Amino acid sequence: MPNGMPAPSLPAHVAIIMDGNGRWAQQRRRPRMIGHRAGARAVNRTIDFCLERGIAALTLFAFSSENWGRPQEEVDALMKLFLGALDREVDELDRRGVRVRFIGERSRFSSGIAQRMDRAEQRTAGNGAMALSIAASYGGRQDIAHAARLLAEQVAAGTLLPEQIDEHLLGRHVALTDLPPPDLFIRTGGDTRISNFLLWQLAYTELWFTEVLWPDVDADLLQRALDDYAQRERRYGLTSAQVAAAATETVSP
Repeated sequence: MPNGMPAPSLPAHVAIIMDGNGRWAQQRRRPRMIGHRAGARAVNRTIDFCLERGIAALTLFAFSSENWGRPQEEVDALMKLFLGALDREVDELDRRGVRVRFIGERSRFSSGIAQRMDRAEQRTAGNGAMALSIAASYGGRQDIAHAARLLAEQVAAGTLLPEQIDEHLLGRHVALTDLPPPDLFIRTGGDTRISNFLLWQLAYTELWFTEVLWPDVDADLLQRALDDYAQRERRYGLTSAQVAAAATETVSP
């Protein structure tokens, strides 16, 4: 999108932190894993919503690099849930034309999960209805550090000069570089922070927070987020007057 353009009514790329599964279960005096299972159903509703509205890209924060520090019992149960979802959902996603990809430190997963991740990506690689990116064992700082390391290796090899490194070049080495940056970021669960998620990619993203816990997310709530987004003015560091002038130039014959 050119600088200074008003936000279109529909975001091309939505990024979501799916927060609140554990609290949802605790409120019902159920084990935390019940909340994670309910959260998986909310993922399916969200994918349905985005496909129905023609949103081109959806990125979900499923498991952060810090989440490995949770109690081992919960991590093991999450891995089992993740494995089941990979086995169960990929056929349907492929049928609906969804391209699946995973971003993060894949080496930390078991070989069985990593192999299924690879197969899901390969199977859906040619699909174009929507790009679904799952951030798993992912951290935004880790992402930027990895990009910097790749550039440092090129400098050490003599194929790149330090003075050639700029924002554009670094941006080509972070995750999701083939997609437009997220237009809309949604976080459920009441916290108003981005928690090390897509730190580079969210530089000019519109942020939307809700108290609703992730398992309770439905089409009505997602539509509220889209309606709010459609009312915003995206200035990209410019003034409102510059935005208005750019919009006038765009619509002039």
